[in-house]
Amino acid sequence: MFKRLLFLTASLIPVAAQAQDTADREESADTITVTANGLATDIANTGQAVTIIDRAEIDSIQGADPVRILRRAPGLSISRTGPVGAQTSIFVRGAANEQLLVLIDGVRVADTAAPSGGYDFGTLLASGVGKFDLLRGSNSTIWGSDAVGGVLDISTRGRTGIEGSVEYGARDTVTTGATGGVAGDSYFAGLNANWFRTDGFSAAANGTERDGFEQFSLGGSAFLDVTPTLEMFVNGRYATGDLDIDGFPAPAFALADTAETQETEQYSGAVGFNYYGQDLTLRGSYSLSDTERENFDRAVSDLPSFASDGRSDRLSLRGEYRLIGGLVIAAGAEHEWTSYETSFDTRAEAEITGAYTQFGWVLGGLAAHVGGRIDDHDRFGTEASFGGDLSYALGSDWRLRASVGEGFKAPTLFQLFSDFGNTALQPERSTSYDIGLERGSRREGLHLAATAFRRDSEDLIAFVSCFGSTAPLCNDRPFGTYDNVARARSQGFEFEAGADVLPGLRLSGVATVLDAEDRISGFDLARRPDYFATLFADYTTGFGLALGADLRLVGDSFDDAANTVGLDGYEVFDLRAAYDVTERYQLFGRIENLFDADYQTAAGYATAGRGAFVGVRARM
Repeated sequence: MFKRLLFLTASLIPVAAQAQDTADREESADTITVTANGLATDIANTGQAVTIIDRAEIDSIQGADPVRILRRAPGLSISRTGPVGAQTSIFVRGAANEQLLVLIDGVRVADTAAPSGGYDFGTLLASGVGKFDLLRGSNSTIWGSDAVGGVLDISTRGRTGIEGSVEYGARDTVTTGATGGVAGDSYFAGLNANWFRTDGFSAAANGTERDGFEQFSLGGSAFLDVTPTLEMFVNGRYATGDLDIDGFPAPAFALADTAETQETEQYSGAVGFNYYGQDLTLRGSYSLSDTERENFDRAVSDLPSFASDGRSDRLSLRGEYRLIGGLVIAAGAEHEWTSYETSFDTRAEAEITGAYTQFGWVLGGLAAHVGGRIDDHDRFGTEASFGGDLSYALGSDWRLRASVGEGFKAPTLFQLFSDFGNTALQPERSTSYDIGLERGSRREGLHLAATAFRRDSEDLIAFVSCFGSTAPLCNDRPFGTYDNVARARSQGFEFEAGADVLPGLRLSGVATVLDAEDRISGFDLARRPDYFATLFADYTTGFGLALGADLRLVGDSFDDAANTVGLDGYEVFDLRAAYDVTERYQLFGRIENLFDADYQTAAGYATAGRGAFVGVRARM
């Protein structure tokens, strides 16, 4: 039973071990990753760069904004066009937001109707998250398309017993959440619900009208032991949100206050089985993800000014077989159907089939993996991906790790079939390398890590103008089209450190030095700072009081590809506190942006000033 619970905890299904039936299931597996090879793996047995942030740490940071949590992972820089809920992009080691494969409970959740096909982190609230499992580096060998910059698996909350929280603060912001479940020797069923509302602030830095955001989300999961070796599972998530946005009204066509809003509805889920034999583990599933958006301009009409609907359906089978000693072979196959339609584009579809094999060997302190994958897309044909990694224990809790991986991203349906589309597009491709030295783990004792990385990307898809062009590609696309014309290189260093300097006091930090370059123009990639870091301190007393502080440091960058619009660096400081009134009740609060720093992560768009928040949490 425990083996299955641990596997599910790490890989998709929110389950808690029976010995921990009042604890969040994600707190029991903070060293287990699924992003490295698609199945539950101890983080020490992979040479890839992985960061895990569990629910205990999420609770300590507080708040519904996932950006405040994800900035604790090295290699991540962030851009947002307004308040919480606005378009939010995450750049992993300089890769574009759409080059990060995002999974929620193992289900791909990218918006297939979006022009770039990425996931908008503005639609995610941390109050419903149980764990973030982030792999930094290309890994299409295991994951197929989109895993160019990395892979982020987000587990929704799940626990036995009941927990609820409510928080109120600046800008009339309310966050509520509840999660609970029941479990027996052969079953688990759980639900979580979250509601968030804020008046926000004007997304346009020169605006005065507040842009608010409201979202409700509901998630659930269940499993049942059919036999001692066969388990059935199901999970699902639904979210609906309403966001006020600013636009570019006539006659100036400059960013300013508008009456525009965007309504988003998302649902995703999976159903399948897990088989646990003596030497063989199998996981099979069917999953789906759908994102519907409608934009309104109430000053003009109550009818949508734009609507889109993107969907993906996927069949997947993964397995692992222990051959002899520490030798393991993992293999899998997937088939995905994607579709989209918009107010201006008729429905279009594409399919992709992929299969991979990976050999792994664990012997004492040595762990190594090497594998390959073939994908076949019904538009551009086949694509091969290879990868490998090595982890070696040096003694005294030090570990050397290294990895090389290839990634690819299939052209989006919009890039292929819209009025600007080009059906001759090829996939974007990347090769990444990293090598690092690490001591200990990030949440306890002395932790030190340094990683050097590099990623070369080619055949990147960019929009090209057809104004005045006589190129054949522009014959029926007078305004422009998409083509594989760009190349990029990102390289740099990541640093991590943490230490228990006094009883109850832990100091930690992550930092990244980044050089992200367009290899055609030689300019810096837009919105990629040359350095960024987060320093954080946590102090726990012996009488239930916990104090914390977070300092975010970000260097200069450019907002545009031509490097003509600069974004100044900035520093943001947060303070937080929590007090356990009893074993079941906790009061917590924080002050974000204590010194009221004025900064931008996207030119022309405002960011939040100083804000205070207070809340209460109850556990039964």
